[in-house]
Amino acid sequence: MATLRDFVTEVLESRGAIVEPVEPEGLEVLAPPEVRSILGWPELARLAFGTEWQGEAIRIGLEGDWLDRFDTLLDGQGRWAERQLTSRGPQAPASLERMIDQALELPNAVWRFQRMTATWTRCLLLTFRYTALSDEKREGLLWLGFNLGTGNALGEVTARLRALMNESGNWEAPDEEARQAAGTAWDPGLLDSRIGPLLEHRVRLELEPFLRAMRRRLDRDQMRVHAYHDELRSASLKRLASLAGAAGEKAEANRRRETQRIAAVEREYRAKLEDLRNNYALRVTLDWVQALQLFLPVQRLDILIRRRKQERLIRLDWHPCARLPELPPCDWGLGLDGQRLVCDEKLHLTDPAGQAPCPSCGKAWCRACAPVSCPHCSRSRGEAGD
Repeated sequence: MATLRDFVTEVLESRGAIVEPVEPEGLEVLAPPEVRSILGWPELARLAFGTEWQGEAIRIGLEGDWLDRFDTLLDGQGRWAERQLTSRGPQAPASLERMIDQALELPNAVWRFQRMTATWTRCLLLTFRYTALSDEKREGLLWLGFNLGTGNALGEVTARLRALMNESGNWEAPDEEARQAAGTAWDPGLLDSRIGPLLEHRVRLELEPFLRAMRRRLDRDQMRVHAYHDELRSASLKRLASLAGAAGEKAEANRRRETQRIAAVEREYRAKLEDLRNNYALRVTLDWVQALQLFLPVQRLDILIRRRKQERLIRLDWHPCARLPELPPCDWGLGLDGQRLVCDEKLHLTDPAGQAPCPSCGKAWCRACAPVSCPHCSRSRGEAGD
């Protein structure tokens, strides 16, 4: 909560408020009229950010609408920013061949190192906020990072850069030399096509514990509803069975009553299940929060990929500030690790699933070359169950 408290302090002070820290994990705020109007606070407010706070205070957290209120207070400021790293760090990895071997795994091809060049690149860090609403609510932030100079995803470099932004003061506005050395940014259309699948995957990972807990609650409530209605239905069936040999108008009326009661119990049971499905239906929304473009010194590696008699040159940046390489290029799939398969036709680098056999004809094919249907049997990916 210290990070959130620091953020709130900076936002309030930028809008003219007087802020004083109060232990433990609190703030006292003397706010101007505009701030009070947007946030709904009195002129002198005491804010609490932790669980150890004792006494009356306005509790601030990621839950609720506090982030929306601060967003209104910022009025769009801070959505886009640029920074340049002034410190360069080590100029090259300690063991170049070993670093490439760990960063790039090619089960069906080989690589050859060509050259390494010191240069600048621009990296884009994107922040998204997700909100999952079911019988309970879950909110959080996600970060994606891309190297706009190579088009590669940053992988673990993203977390290192975020930590460096918080810890280091070696950042300044980018100068013209760094801009020119970094070159033009990657194609926006290609970048958009990468963001969507990666973002969906990250959201699913973040929400998996929430979904497991939600499924447990749903199963528990379904069992409870089933047990209650099954008991009512069983009682009516027993009474109906006892009337099987009875004759007369009264017995017939009792049979009709029990039959109608069973039908009513079944209708109510189906309605209760539908209510549970509606109550536990999951709605997930994603909102873009911030884009941060960083100009960074890198060591750019030219690597030659060889598959049979064909060759392809790829570029991979090693980031001295993070002491890590970014992820290798990926022409199909999420590319979450360094393993890539190389296709025969155009030497596309894909996830292993991108070269998998067709479920229909059994022949392997490259999804980057033919993204819609198998080139061998012309079955579409959906028809082939791919």
